[in-house]
Amino acid sequence: SSGINAEYGHVEAYWQYHKIVGDEVGDELMTPEQFEAYKNTVVPERMKNRLYVSWRVGDDGLDCELIGPETMCYCQHRYRQHETDNADKKTSCRNCSCKRYEFCPKNGTQPVRCKCKHYSTEHDARKTCTRCACKALMLTFTCPSCGKPAHQHSTSIETKEERLALGKPVGQDTPYAAMGGLTGFSSLAPGYLRMDPSGALGDCVSRDTSHGLSRDTSSSVSRGASRGAIKGLRGRPPKR
Repeated sequence: SSGINAEYGHVEAYWQYHKIVGDEVGDELMTPEQFEAYKNTVVPERMKNRLYVSWRVGDDGLDCELIGPETMCYCQHRYRQHETDNADKKTSCRNCSCKRYEFCPKNGTQPVRCKCKHYSTEHDARKTCTRCACKALMLTFTCPSCGKPAHQHSTSIETKEERLALGKPVGQDTPYAAMGGLTGFSSLAPGYLRMDPSGALGDCVSRDTSHGLSRDTSSSVSRGASRGAIKGLRGRPPKR
């Protein structure tokens, strides 16, 4: 029993180390002293400069997707492999020439095709097709959350203050690297399922503090949006 607990403790310690350090220092592990110094110097700045990343149409719509550390960019590297959480809002990739993180949607688990008939994964970081003369990637894909074409969406990179000004959730401060737009378990759901202010159902649900239950206190317009979102659940596969 003590041996199992010790093994679990080592696994937990490594998981915490990996989530805090992320991909910033390469594959070589820090010493315990270096790790403590890192937590005392880098982590406070990260928490102050956290960048919230989402994919949506404009500033006043729902967040169709919230970006997390494992979410892929058009350059085929994950968000955690980009620069994150800095005062300059830089998100260039550490592993290629990509200058800014941009969310790359998928149809279920499959990449989406461009109008040139080739997959998004067959385009480079400049969105130029590697198999034909196509110079500008344009996805033939309709967003399941808002019903608008993918090319009308953009990747929004915001500070905590900008996020709050839009009435979006910011969650609690966290020491973990590259958390992007994730603020809780509901952040993992697509926008039409999310029941917080970043999702389609956020305006339709309030907390009944006397019973601890959620109840609808919205206008008829909000109830219509809620019904439309719930109707959209039928036959829609998860995006990832």
